[in-house]
Amino acid sequence: MEYASLPPGQLTTSTAALACGVAPATIRDWVRRGLLDRCGGTPKRPIYSLAAILAARDAPKPSRPGQRSADHPA
Repeated sequence: MEYASLPPGQLTTSTAALACGVAPATIRDWVRRGLLDRCGGTPKRPIYSLAAILAARDAPKPSRPGQRSADHPA
């Protein structure tokens, strides 16, 4: 169950993903990689601030060894 309503500027994982045009798994990955911090909620239903979501979206993403990059297609 999602939250009935949130204060302005706060998003759930699903709404954060919609705002950034990515999958919810990407939002969880940004948290795991340290690019995004939760601002509240519960462990199963985290809440993020809009400013933090947008900063994570625009942050340079670290690459992993063997990962293809957009400028070097296979």
